[in-house]
Amino acid sequence: MRLADFMVCNTEAILAQWEASVVPVTGAAASAEWTVLRDPARQILQTVAKQISVPQTKDAQQEQSRRRLPRTVDDAGEMTAGQTLALMRAQRGFSINQMALDYRALRSSVLRLWADKARPDALDLDDIIRFDEALDQALADSVAFFNKEVEQARNLLLGMLGHDMRSPLQTIVTTASHLAALNAGESVSDAASRLIRSGARMQSLLEDLCDFNRTKLGLGIKIDPHDVDLAEVLIDVIDQLRAVHSDRRIDVEAKGNLHGTWDGRRIQQLLGNLVVNAIKYGAPDTSVRVLVTGTDDEVRVEVWNRGPAIDGTTMEYMFKPLQRGLHEPARPRDSGGLGLGLYIATEIAKAHHGEIRAQSDETQTIFSLRLPRRNYE
Repeated sequence: MRLADFMVCNTEAILAQWEASVVPVTGAAASAEWTVLRDPARQILQTVAKQISVPQTKDAQQEQSRRRLPRTVDDAGEMTAGQTLALMRAQRGFSINQMALDYRALRSSVLRLWADKARPDALDLDDIIRFDEALDQALADSVAFFNKEVEQARNLLLGMLGHDMRSPLQTIVTTASHLAALNAGESVSDAASRLIRSGARMQSLLEDLCDFNRTKLGLGIKIDPHDVDLAEVLIDVIDQLRAVHSDRRIDVEAKGNLHGTWDGRRIQQLLGNLVVNAIKYGAPDTSVRVLVTGTDDEVRVEVWNRGPAIDGTTMEYMFKPLQRGLHEPARPRDSGGLGLGLYIATEIAKAHHGEIRAQSDETQTIFSLRLPRRNYE
């Protein structure tokens, strides 16, 4: 009996053995729940049997083996059986490894039962190859969808956590500011100052986390454009950074018309991220230079720092979230962040229809920001 015919005639026996194999390993719940979970597995078996029952030329087989891209929908535009299985597993708290066990047990159940029913010399090698390819396609479909569901749930959780942390953090900072204003002695003032600085640092990390989650949820960076004098924004940013990094020299040069329609708070965040990055990774005994130039249609910002060239691997990944280059220098734990600064700066630039580019050689690194001077909807 060919494998496709065997799967159609013995679907329930295959599912029974699959269930017996998976339940002890995954610690699945009651049999009533398994009645629901078996439905997508049954559909996978039916789909695979249908695929391998259709005659296929050698050329078509080779083409099929090269196509490993997971499908997002089936031919009718609905969720595939593999996606349904992934969704149900994710909703029940299964790990991706536990879900992979479903497929390993399903593969084993089919082939073992088929081998038991058929003579060894009657087993068709071509059937086995096509069965493995079809089942691997369903597995790829499930893994892609499972990862998407888990990532979506994680980002929603982090987004809610970040939102809920804002109020208590603001209370801490406000109370610390009140203590600092009481003039209750040097020890109290020093403690309040430490709380204020730590609160500001936590607020910055929290804002980065919330912005990151907005982008991962497909919402993008939220901006509120209005008339802005970039010179004022730049002065404010540089004054704050000079106070924090009093040991570093920051030179600023501005020329041309620096007025435009932007979100001032977001542009301040963007510029701050670029300058802080230059301070962190530039040679400590050199200055950071910021050049702002207004043209007819846009404003251009260049942030220069001197030091070793950025290697190619770092250049490729440094604008991606939570990524660092292989040769990025180590730094103290208390000076680190979430690795989101350049990523968020890039997303803010995109929200303003602008872009950030970087270039580096043996003597200096330059980050260039192009910011169109126009309204946004």
